[in-house]
Amino acid sequence: MKKKMNRRAFLKYSAAVGATTAISGFPAVLRAQPPEIKIASLQPVTGVISDIGISMRRGNQMAVDDINAKGGIKSMGGAKLKLLLADTEAKEEVARSEAERVIKEGAACLVGPFLSGNAMTIATLCEQRGVPFVMDVAAADDITRKGFKNTFRVFPFTTKFAESMIFYMTQIMKEKNISKIKGVVTNTGDLFGRVQGATFVKTLKEKNFPIEVLAHIEYPLGIQDLSAEVSKIKAVKPDVLFPVARPGDAKLMLRELYKQRVELQGIISPGSPGWYEPEFIRDMKALADYVMDNVPWVNPIGKMYKDVNARFSKLFPGKYIDTNSGYAYLGVLVVADALERAKSTKADDIIGALKKTYLSQDLMVGLAVTFNERGDNINADTAMIQIQEGQIKVVMPSKAAEAKYIHPMPKQLWDRGM
Repeated sequence: MKKKMNRRAFLKYSAAVGATTAISGFPAVLRAQPPEIKIASLQPVTGVISDIGISMRRGNQMAVDDINAKGGIKSMGGAKLKLLLADTEAKEEVARSEAERVIKEGAACLVGPFLSGNAMTIATLCEQRGVPFVMDVAAADDITRKGFKNTFRVFPFTTKFAESMIFYMTQIMKEKNISKIKGVVTNTGDLFGRVQGATFVKTLKEKNFPIEVLAHIEYPLGIQDLSAEVSKIKAVKPDVLFPVARPGDAKLMLRELYKQRVELQGIISPGSPGWYEPEFIRDMKALADYVMDNVPWVNPIGKMYKDVNARFSKLFPGKYIDTNSGYAYLGVLVVADALERAKSTKADDIIGALKKTYLSQDLMVGLAVTFNERGDNINADTAMIQIQEGQIKVVMPSKAAEAKYIHPMPKQLWDRGM
């Protein structure tokens, strides 16, 4: 005859069964879930360069979604990333206040913010607050020359742009048997524009390169009329225009060059946005053809690029991975890689991991992401791209080239129509 179970034995048995059931999965809601890891995306999604900011936010978010879909941060139990969204409005004071906000909301690391002036503001704040900051796109040399300990740049810095531009122009001039070029340099008046334009001119002089700068013209970011500036360009009769622009003023510049019938052999940017965005090509039509840009660009033969671009284009019809969205995606991968190796959300641990980064990638032109003592990615590089029949083609370096560059332009702007 079985003995009756007393109350003490019953309670002991029930506790054991309950624990077993919880482990086996019945009350899943009671299981400890890995905590979310908050990181912040600070991009100019409204304001004068909102097209770029929106594209970069999409790149940041897509990378977060991909990381989470692949199991999150595995070294921390599969913790998922949560992207805190911030809009800098392309204004430095807003960039600071938004950075303050996301830090208070618990962001373990900040990513962004495209504009160099905004990046300097955020880097200064992150240094004060002890928060790691990964610049996905921001090129001004000065940012990483301030001795910041918490700031890392995935994107090329301005001096690298100038060096690459000289390399590509040397090849063009040699192949086309050009001994000297008369040029005009233009740039926007924000931090990036000023530094990019000045560094290009300075590098030409230091290397005694055979490009004579007839004029160096600067104008405010967000300008609505470039007729006076284009009149100055026309007056000095350059062979080539070397513009540092943004999407809005690139369109203004091209339309005004057309209107004033400015004769040019080429438009070759030392490196800037404005000349490759889908909206620019769509709106400028044939006027956009033959423009060249020395720019950090996607690796058109890269396996990662092909995968990411295919999914990005499907998510956002009519769009594609370019300089900005590509580096925005890569910036988040760098953060995730550091978190994986740090096995921690403590700022010192993340910063220590970022310093030891070696992230292989073939999304963008260049090799694995790795940082020097200043926090610059020493393998970030540029390609020369050109718009040909409404399509962007990599034309240099040869190892990534999709087409041969066309120079001088076979048709002047007014021969193509608006």
